Amino acid sequence: MSHFLEQRLAALGTTSFKTAIKGIRRGIERETLRIKPDGQLAQTDHAKALGSALTHPLITTDFSESLLEFITPAQTDIEVTLKQLTDIHKFALSHIGEERLWAGSMPCYIDNQDEIRLAQYGSSNVGTMKTVYRQGLKNRYGSMMQAISGVHFNFSIPQEFWQQYQKLLGDTGSLQDFISAQYLHLIRNYKRYVWLVVYLFGASPAMCSSFLQGREPKYKFQTLGKGSLYLPYATSLRMSDLGYTNSAQSSLNISYNNLPDYIQGLRQAISTPSAEYASIGIKVDGEYQQLNDNILQIENEFYSTIRPKRTTQSGERPTCALKRRGVEYIEVRALDVNPFSAVGINAEQMRFLDLFLIYCLLEQSPDLSAEEQTITEQNLRKVVTDGRRQNLDLNDQGQPRLMLDWAEQLFADLMPIAEWMDAAHGGDAYKAVMKEFYLGLLDPNQTYSGKLLSRLIAQQQDSPYYALSLAEQYRQQLAAMDYQIYSEAEFEKMAEQSLREQQEIEQADDLSFDQYLERYFADL
Repeated sequence: MSHFLEQRLAALGTTSFKTAIKGIRRGIERETLRIKPDGQLAQTDHAKALGSALTHPLITTDFSESLLEFITPAQTDIEVTLKQLTDIHKFALSHIGEERLWAGSMPCYIDNQDEIRLAQYGSSNVGTMKTVYRQGLKNRYGSMMQAISGVHFNFSIPQEFWQQYQKLLGDTGSLQDFISAQYLHLIRNYKRYVWLVVYLFGASPAMCSSFLQGREPKYKFQTLGKGSLYLPYATSLRMSDLGYTNSAQSSLNISYNNLPDYIQGLRQAISTPSAEYASIGIKVDGEYQQLNDNILQIENEFYSTIRPKRTTQSGERPTCALKRRGVEYIEVRALDVNPFSAVGINAEQMRFLDLFLIYCLLEQSPDLSAEEQTITEQNLRKVVTDGRRQNLDLNDQGQPRLMLDWAEQLFADLMPIAEWMDAAHGGDAYKAVMKEFYLGLLDPNQTYSGKLLSRLIAQQQDSPYYALSLAEQYRQQLAAMDYQIYSEAEFEKMAEQSLREQQEIEQADDLSFDQYLERYFADL
């Protein structure tokens, strides 16, 4: 442990800091494909019984009509969050007939990418904009990207902690400016060390060969079963450049050194024309093909493993919300769906992420130059495709360093934070998590990707068939459970309310879609 981190942690040893840190709030966004019993992609509409995908607070769709997204409200209790997520899964499964929920990140067998329907959100301007944005994604990157699933972990540190921490650091500026700067501090370190999260929790080392759809593979895949491809040391093909990539984005170098620079970088990308995307056209034969022909259509198109976030108001752009009210929380986006969990994530992962993010906050975090940012991306790519390879080295400040040696040091730094968190919460849940995931350093086969690939190879089983068997197992498991937080009646009420809200939005529209887009982008 660095002397700096040791001193910082010692200063947080007071009862008031320990009490404050218990107020960490977490939320989960879990994506999952609806599939038919045979493993094919479901072609049905978003079930009306689930409510409106536009306005429902807990159940929506992501890129495609068959890609469900389940959202838990921010909570301070990890177990409550998981129970909420479990209830949402149970309710959804009970209202989609014989369809299952896919249990992995890389998609099921898809015969043709035209099977992947764009998500629909009704006739309102805001709903139409969501669909046109997805049409743009389809035209820019192809539809297969829209069938990949992940898990997002939303994390916020309580106001009480920030107030004390600002005094400790001797900052005399506004509290919100301090909070925003500290979240950016955390994000810079996260980018430096996110490879560790992907090493431990990556869970997509294999995929169905249909994902390539005739494209020339970028890697030397090995074959498994009748139609699976895998890389022997991969952790997360979802996080590789097979997934959501944008060559135009690689040169953006969005800065995380301060909030104004971050906002300016994103706004520049949203307003900078792309010759490549101009060839698609914006409105062709009266039909929108994309929102605009800029490098990014909107902020959400910027692919990043983490985002600073602020809850937006109706019709408000994310960068405008950040500029007006500062950073409220962060969204961790590097998590594969955990196939060993019925809901895609478990309590142990969430506790580890608590420790990892607190470490990123407390450790020194100098500005991230464009050159260093490139190095962090190179390190991540190596772990994505080769993370379990023996003697893999990464770039640590210009010097090669064995990944596992570096991981050992990070674990050593995380353990005192685990002890501090256990002292705050009581018990030893955080230390137990450290011991559990340390096994993945001792033996790469104990990581999620290692366990999954070992099982597939031992049984010579296609990855889609294994994911399908898990989907059926979890369907039965969830059906047999009782609701723990919500009730069937509460879900039905939320669904009905969301449908009414969608109808109200549609009836309230008083602009043409062209006018709506013009006003939306005028904020820039």
